[in-house]
Amino acid sequence: MKSLENKISRKSSPEKSARMVETIYGCKWSLTVYQLLDQGINRPGEMVRNVEGLSTKVLNACLKKNTDFGIVERIAFNEIPPRVEYKVTPFGTKFIRILDELEKLQDDIDQSF
Repeated sequence: MKSLENKISRKSSPEKSARMVETIYGCKWSLTVYQLLDQGINRPGEMVRNVEGLSTKVLNACLKKNTDFGIVERIAFNEIPPRVEYKVTPFGTKFIRILDELEKLQDDIDQSF
């Protein structure tokens, strides 16, 4: 008979990270924003000019979600006119690698079926 110490408790899903992945994938522009940041395009106006169909309003909502999750960091410069830039945080780098792995998994699934 196994002792109580050896019992394994039921594993639950990673609630916060699953919600984060769902929210980011639900924002159709997040992956595009990550590509822009990777290419050195880090100012909102520059992002809007480089992506057809992306509006300032939608971009700001997307950047806010990513900032709230800690994936990107907003850097405001005390200048006139005001200047804002975004960069991927160390946590964001880790998170984006996970999204890349999910994309590879989806490719594998697509090829299997």
